[in-house]
Amino acid sequence: MPKLTRREMVAAVLAGAAASSIESAAAPGEALATAETIIPLYPGSIPGAIEAPDEEETRDPNEAWVYRQNISRPTLTVFLPAQARAAAPAVVVCPGGSYRGVSIDKEGYSVAHAFNRFGVAAIVLKYRTPSPRHMKNASTGPLQDAQQAMSVVRERAREWSIDTARIGIVGFSAGGHLAASASTLFAKPVLSRHEREHVRPAFSVLVYPVISMQNDLTHAVSREQLLGASPSAERIEQFSTERAVTDATPPAFLIHAADDSSVLVGNSVRYFEALVARKISAQLLAYPRGGHGFGLINPTTPDRWIDRVQMWMLSEGWITASSPA
Repeated sequence: MPKLTRREMVAAVLAGAAASSIESAAAPGEALATAETIIPLYPGSIPGAIEAPDEEETRDPNEAWVYRQNISRPTLTVFLPAQARAAAPAVVVCPGGSYRGVSIDKEGYSVAHAFNRFGVAAIVLKYRTPSPRHMKNASTGPLQDAQQAMSVVRERAREWSIDTARIGIVGFSAGGHLAASASTLFAKPVLSRHEREHVRPAFSVLVYPVISMQNDLTHAVSREQLLGASPSAERIEQFSTERAVTDATPPAFLIHAADDSSVLVGNSVRYFEALVARKISAQLLAYPRGGHGFGLINPTTPDRWIDRVQMWMLSEGWITASSPA
């Protein structure tokens, strides 16, 4: 059988893209039913945790999309693609929520379901809410969880038919900051038992991400939740991920709306520029409108960013044209 050229592979995927994007948009509460399993993030006690009551709750039961807050017991929810012919690429998905909680359905389960449509395993991370009530170090707790998630996916790759060379990370809003932190702060893992090679994502997809902690660009609520009301200049610098980009930072696809008044589009622009300056592969999709928190579907346009991500992953070699669509 003749080998397809890159252009032919892209054309083959484009042929089914329109139908795929419509199918991939699960309704509120619908995607969780397709999950393979839900497991605790840590097999035993959580390193660096303080014993405290489990105060996790749904913010408002009347909201269409479930938002969980006050999280102290982190979990992984595993979504595996159907009819995998070989070890599949995978993503760890970090929902947003201003570091107060996570929009677990809109920016978690439904996103995982969408990635499954084109052959990518997706593992949704319900990470801990930064809080001195149940963390010894609230500012590094979420990053510890993200690194633990990357490690667990690698450890269970054979069981879940995942290719360890193609494990990326996806993040939304504050979850985008967490994904960018995982992509830039892996050289010195939070837990000494983790190896940098095992917690570094192969690539990242950042959707309206909080990138910077600098005063002129940051999302104030997210910064205060993570670093406290009056963080030092050193802490601000440490967690400004655009300042932490190195030659080892993985490629990224960024999505943002220019009219986002909650998390300024400059966050994505600065991270994109930092990657380009290092000659790291990067793509930025900036919609003129859409605001913040639109999840999979920006209601101001028929364009679907998940289709663009699929094309990018194909172009970068993270998926193949034979992946299910």
